[in-house]
Amino acid sequence: MDVWYVSYGSNLLEERFLCYINGQTPEGSTKPENGCRDHTPPKQTRRIDLPYPLYFAKQQSKWGQGGVAFIDHQQASNEITIGRQYLITEEQFTDVIAQENNIQELHIDFTSIIKENTKTILSSWYGKILYLGTNDGYPIFTFTNPNPMNKETIYSPALTYITVIAKGLLELGLSKNQVVSYLFHKKGIREYFSISSLYTYLFGS
Repeated sequence: MDVWYVSYGSNLLEERFLCYINGQTPEGSTKPENGCRDHTPPKQTRRIDLPYPLYFAKQQSKWGQGGVAFIDHQQASNEITIGRQYLITEEQFTDVIAQENNIQELHIDFTSIIKENTKTILSSWYGKILYLGTNDGYPIFTFTNPNPMNKETIYSPALTYITVIAKGLLELGLSKNQVVSYLFHKKGIREYFSISSLYTYLFGS
């Protein structure tokens, strides 16, 4: 069965996401990805807006010093997180989560997740799967931190990481000013930047 995988972090940039499919090293990362068993590219891709708060946490990752993106488990009426849907197979989705969590093999019971809406399958960074409904008859899933946002220490993201997110947002059709305005209000950004300093950080003077 095909499913929609929703990214809200570095996989907003299709080139970066394809590294998970094909097995390549993303620009700015220090770690080559293993790739999926099936290298077929996504059948479709499109934007989706999520009613969950976006934040940046964890102190260091393969992108360097700084946080990475997560969404909280609870919806917030005044929050929108821009996501990108990729229509891929269940097997590819499983392989992507395995790579995100640095494990070799993984089994996911998609039926039980749809029934329960959310399920923690691993204790690692991206071990919680959220079911987000359907689109064109296909179920929509994303994954995030098993810990809620209020249990995490907020860190500003590494330049290499946030630059990939910014490129993904541009690819979705946002202008540079819209990218800055969107990111500026997120936890892990607003504590460390002004609008002007964030623009310079992302795009130069």
